[in-house]
Amino acid sequence: MVPKHEILSEDAVKSLLEMLRITRKELPKILESDVIVKELNAKENDVIQITRNSSLVGKSIYYRVVLKEQ
Repeated sequence: MVPKHEILSEDAVKSLLEMLRITRKELPKILESDVIVKELNAKENDVIQITRNSSLVGKSIYYRVVLKEQ
């Protein structure tokens, strides 16, 4: 099953980065060519929130920044 993916608003990204005390460049990456990125119509520098549900740990949230392939 594919976890829930959604593009964060710029306000949400700003809050996230401030909370984590990191820059956008420090987030884990996902390539623009990834199937889910294409389905979301995400663009370079968009931040995607990935929500996974697990019977062991409950809900886990991950973040990825979209990069162009080089």
